[in-house]
Amino acid sequence: MGRTGTVGRRALLAAGAVTLVGCTSESGGGERPRKQTAAERAALAEAALRRGSVTTSLTLLERYDAVLAAHPSLTERLTPLRRAVAAHAAALAEGVTPLPTGGSTASGEAHDSEGTEAKAGPSADTPGAAASAPGPTASGPAAAAVAADPAVALKDLAAAVRRTADAHTATLLDAPPEYARLLASVAAAGAAHAYLLTEGGRG
Repeated sequence: MGRTGTVGRRALLAAGAVTLVGCTSESGGGERPRKQTAAERAALAEAALRRGSVTTSLTLLERYDAVLAAHPSLTERLTPLRRAVAAHAAALAEGVTPLPTGGSTASGEAHDSEGTEAKAGPSADTPGAAASAPGPTASGPAAAAVAADPAVALKDLAAAVRRTADAHTATLLDAPPEYARLLASVAAAGAAHAYLLTEGGRG
């Protein structure tokens, strides 16, 4: 029995070692990341949608600022529309977490469409604060893109307003009901602004 018993014990020990190695390899890699629930994924998608809507409006606000900076003679005509766009951006930003690099162009605060900060003021850390700032200042690519002819600048601005309205209209299809209604209202206002910037200013 000596040799047979020894072989048997060795076989059992080897089997036990294999089992221990298997357990160690499974637990040694740490805990597996928890999968997101459907509700969590939906919340993240909604947050991204809201931030995208805010960025879209802030980009248009920056365009207004660029045109006003290039053509001060248009101040009386554009200021009410610019103020409305700022209000829309602030409304869309309600409940949205602060953007990582700030807001839009306004009173010494600038933010381009790629998210690059320029002249960031103390209140540029939240979309609503940046949108509600009162005065236009613009520099860099946005200002450089403004046409020298005021009439052409207005035409280009109207096209930007239409693109923004179309973007909000497309986004509302995936938005929660309350936010979709807000986007629809902002898009409708944009269509009216585009008219005022073109046909509405003739005569």
